[in-house]
Amino acid sequence: MELFLKISAAILFGMMLFFLWPVYKNWQENGPKAQKGDWAAAILPLGAVVVFVVLLVLAVR
Repeated sequence: MELFLKISAAILFGMMLFFLWPVYKNWQENGPKAQKGDWAAAILPLGAVVVFVVLLVLAVR
């Protein structure tokens, strides 16, 4: 039974990649272009999460 689940999961993953490939190509060609300030807007919340996790680790020690 476990082998059957692994095989069916691999088949479903392959089908997902097959069906999503055209969507990916379209997004790469016609998607939104990065503008100035986009990286700063993405790094700020990520940095806040990192600081929060560090504070949680320090609180548990």
